Amino acid sequence: MDTSQFRKVSETAWKIEPSGRMRVPAVIYAVEPLIRDMDDKVREQLVNVTMLPGIVGAAYAMPDAHWGYGFPIGGVAAFDPDQGGVISAGGVGFDISCGVRTHLTGLIRADIKRVQTKIADALFHNVPVGIGSTGKIRLSDGQMTAMLRDGAVWALNKGYGEQRDLEFVEEHGRVAGAQPEVVSEKARARQTREMGTLGSGNHYLEIQEVAEIHDAAAARAFGLDQGQCVLTIHCGSRGLGHQIGTEFLREMAITAPAHGISLPDRDLACAPINSELGRRYIGAMRSGINCALANRQIIGHLARKVFRRFWPGIELPLMYDVSHNTCKLETHEIEGRAREVYVHRKGATRSLGPGDPSLPEAYSEVGQPVFIGGSMGTESWVLTGMPTSETAAFSSACHGAGRRMSRTKARKKWRGRQVIDDLAARGITIRSPSHRGVAEEAPGAYKDVSEVVEAAEQAGLAKKVARLIPVVCVKG
Repeated sequence: MDTSQFRKVSETAWKIEPSGRMRVPAVIYAVEPLIRDMDDKVREQLVNVTMLPGIVGAAYAMPDAHWGYGFPIGGVAAFDPDQGGVISAGGVGFDISCGVRTHLTGLIRADIKRVQTKIADALFHNVPVGIGSTGKIRLSDGQMTAMLRDGAVWALNKGYGEQRDLEFVEEHGRVAGAQPEVVSEKARARQTREMGTLGSGNHYLEIQEVAEIHDAAAARAFGLDQGQCVLTIHCGSRGLGHQIGTEFLREMAITAPAHGISLPDRDLACAPINSELGRRYIGAMRSGINCALANRQIIGHLARKVFRRFWPGIELPLMYDVSHNTCKLETHEIEGRAREVYVHRKGATRSLGPGDPSLPEAYSEVGQPVFIGGSMGTESWVLTGMPTSETAAFSSACHGAGRRMSRTKARKKWRGRQVIDDLAARGITIRSPSHRGVAEEAPGAYKDVSEVVEAAEQAGLAKKVARLIPVVCVKG
């Protein structure tokens, strides 16, 4: 990306002042090598976001930002409903509430190594994965409605997981205000057999070793010890979320002129938050969030069952579960006063600092766990929210390394079988239903996650706690 159009505010902040139809500034948090490596579409899309009605503060892009649908992936923006603010399905993303869930195991790598092939096979065979994957759970229409309304709470009541899990799930496992009745029959049908499934693409289930501790106090609060292993799950709302996004984007694009909205890009289709369509989308989106929370809760339960085959009585307590494709009504201080705004986070995670009242009591003094995922052979990170994240980007941080190469280019450069063999030589066991999918998600197709994490910390978005390295990866 050409940086000449930005004003360099600091080593990690780049700003475009409002001009033309822009209502607020556009800000990218990244060190210069990262921003130069970004596609020019990131700048274009972020500037387009600043033109939407009711936007406040600025439109932000995280250090892992790359081109997306409407909003850049890694995009954050907040809208005031009292100023004609809008909600955009493209600002949430198709995989509503895609997120990360991490369980502590108490095991060390030597424990895993003794059964590495067997546990990789067991996880692969017991957690359905891949395009169109289906599981053993079948939902009736009534069960579907209850799941969309109650999320992980519904899953727990059906026997998936443990009561203590909910304390460490975002929103305690259930987002209020869901409206299952506005979720279409087609979206429901797509999800009928997909609960407890991982999906495809960059979704994964991974056993990881804690290789380094960077913040001892936060690591202690989170239950992380150097040398021990964790289990991390990355997935979302599957076909239901995608269908909700598809349907509402189409309707928003058609009705935008009637709402007096001139779109800078059709992919930014949106509706006023206080309109009938806006309220309907919010109800459907919240249902999608609950679907994803329930899905990860079920997968966590299935993974626990697998681990208990190898280590009877193992607990696998949940460290945290947080989404990174959402829009939430939150209170933030803007222009010197507290305002209720709808914060879009697309490929960006919430990053609450110490003392936030919505945090579990155990994390109140250190902040919220923030998960930055790698890609099969690359490291992942646990960070923690910082007080500065509130003013930097509405308490938000990045969610991964970010792609630097399209899936098409990755397939041309790598072969899945070779990627699997290369990783096996490094002691990393991969299981996937698709060699093509492995090639698309090859580690080299992503940015250097350590550079992204370093930039996030320098920008005051989140603080490094622990570096994780992969041992076993079940890949979509």
